[in-house]
Parts: sequence; C-alpha cells; structure tokens
Amino acid sequence: MQGDVKLIVPERRLIVASYNIHKGLSPLNRRLVLHDVRQALSQLSPDMVFLQEVQGAHQQHSKRFATWQDAQHEYLAGDVLHSAYGKNAHYHLGHHGNALLSRYPIVHWENYDLTLHRFEQRGVLHCQLDIAGWDQPLHALCVHLNLRAGDRRKQIQILVDHIQRLIPANAPLVLAGDFNDWRAELSHILHTQLGMREAFEQLHGAPARSFPVRMPLLTLDRVYVRGFEIVSAEVLTGAPWRHLSDHAPLFTVLQG
Repeated sequence: MQGDVKLIVPERRLIVASYNIHKGLSPLNRRLVLHDVRQALSQLSPDMVFLQEVQGAHQQHSKRFATWQDAQHEYLAGDVLHSAYGKNAHYHLGHHGNALLSRYPIVHWENYDLTLHRFEQRGVLHCQLDIAGWDQPLHALCVHLNLRAGDRRKQIQILVDHIQRLIPANAPLVLAGDFNDWRAELSHILHTQLGMREAFEQLHGAPARSFPVRMPLLTLDRVYVRGFEIVSAEVLTGAPWRHLSDHAPLFTVLQG
C-alpha cells in the first residue's frame, strides 16, 4: 500500500470540478444547453474541470441546432482556459470523449484506451499541468468507466497499473470523472493500491449522490486525489445545474 504523499510545494488552493455534460444537451436531449453550461462553469472560477461525454463532432446535431459547436472542449475553455480532448467513442455521425479544461498550461497530454468491448468505447485522458513554483507537473486524469461492475474492476486495474508505471509516487495527482461505480467498490482499491482519497467521501463519509440530477440516488461521479488536503467537496444539484445535464457536477477545493 502506498501512503498519502505530502508534497513539498508552495501552498496553493485549486478549485476543481468534474462534470458529465451529456454532450451539451438537456437531460431529455430536447435542447442544446452547451452555452448555459459554459456560463455556469465560468461562475465557479475553476482551475481545472474534468469533463465527460464531450462531443467532438456530430453531423446530425450540427444541422439540428443553429448554435451547435463542434469541439465542445474548445468552446467551453474559451479564451480563459487551456483544453485537451481525448476521443473515445467514434461513430459515423461523429465522436465524443473526455476533456480537461485548465487554468494552467497543459504541457503534455495523452489519451489511453480503456475499451473492453465494442458496445462501450471508453478511455482516460492523462494531462500534465505546469503550475508556477511547483517542482514537478500536476497529473490530471479524466476518466469515464463502463456500466458493468466486472468491466469497471478490469478498467480500474488498468488505471492503477498506468499510474504506478508513469506517475512518480510523490507527484501531485487528481483522478476524476464518471466512474459509474454505483456499488461503491472502487474507492477501496484506489486507496489500498495508490493511497488516493475520494474528496466527498473523505469529508462526508460516502461518495456524492450525483445521478440523476433531479433526484440524485446513485454515486457515479468522483474526485480522487493524492498529495493534497481536501478543503471542501460539494455536489451541485440546484439551479442552474438541474436543467443542464442528467448528472450533477462535483465541486472540490484542494490545498496543495
């Protein structure tokens, strides 16, 4: 077991959000809400946003909606944030995947395939961020796992192996996204093998209920950290979020 790692870096607070944006469409796919998502996220003044179900392109939607935006990650980042996109699911009308928005420069990124079968094309986007005054990059991993518990166990072990192989044990690390872990099996694995803690669970005793947004029952979304103090962790279920996606976003403040 790897214990919690205390980083020797200048203190800095990081505002982190994780959000499955449902391809920029309202919960029942009736309206394009991407523009409202951008405004709502900007109100959080985030340093990092981990996004799932980000549409990279879609031929049919681009004809259906007059204000459709391809490369949704670039639109959400605007002129304020840096962005990276990992394409996972690709089909004849377009593609979607995970994305990271960051206030800090993304010095390197790579998308790793977690697909186990053709019905669910999944991946993890691994970014390294350059934060002034820190002696090493911050590693930010955005993930979306499968619906079946057996698949998730295989995917989380692939993730653990990836982190152990490529990320130094004393490097600051945030792993966030839609884990589809309604059985709450994965926190124990990540803590035992990597020394990671889930932010909401650490402060409130259990992961956040984030799905469905209008009556959250399932604990699908998570923010796992290593090398940080967890200052606060919330699930945002009120206005305007209940109208923007079928998931509620997670909002976390970390102390580096």
